[in-house]
Amino acid sequence: MTRVLIVEDNQDLAFGLRNNLEIEGHVVEVAADGPAGVAAARAVGPDLVVLDLMLPGMDGYRVLRQMREDGLTMPVLILTAKGEEADKVLGFRLGADDYVTKPFGVLELLARVEALLRRGRPTLVQPPVTIRGFGDVDLDLSTRIVRRDGQVVALTPMEFDLLVALLRRNGAVASRLELLAEVWGHSAAVLTRTVDTHVGELRRKLEHDPSAPKHILTVRKAGYRLAN
Repeated sequence: MTRVLIVEDNQDLAFGLRNNLEIEGHVVEVAADGPAGVAAARAVGPDLVVLDLMLPGMDGYRVLRQMREDGLTMPVLILTAKGEEADKVLGFRLGADDYVTKPFGVLELLARVEALLRRGRPTLVQPPVTIRGFGDVDLDLSTRIVRRDGQVVALTPMEFDLLVALLRRNGAVASRLELLAEVWGHSAAVLTRTVDTHVGELRRKLEHDPSAPKHILTVRKAGYRLAN
């Protein structure tokens, strides 16, 4: 049974989310402000956190940063009323895995939650090849460790899964919708900016010159591909 932590100060919204998640069979904890959210994440060790950005006491960005600094690696789904690209990029850089912009439909949120939980569950089948690479980057698929020039690079779970999805295509092009479905588990065309934002983060972390990438390439009107 999975445990979900909701960090949301709007009591009506928190109640509705809790009710729907419990109907789906999850055990749900709720925290109403930032400090309580950090404390609950430490104490409960949830399988997933649903995190509002606008919180009393400590905003969602600071909560997320503190959780990651504490070594908490569970998936985090951000709830935000902000639609600016910069807000989403900041969330991803701090370690968020996905986001939903308010107002949102309950079915959409539940689908995102289930997709993130699926990605977080261990698989019993180990990949036949554990070390893959391109350029000066190496990936260990069994430990999910990425190194560039021998130095470990911290990727979020979704960044790692996106990189693996590109790597396994052996240079073939993957469309944004294909990547969205494979990595995030949903396929709404309006969400393809999620892929673009994560690709931008991969370039920032793994390319020597992110503005002129040599490996994580855009194929105009088609998608992305990985070049050695």
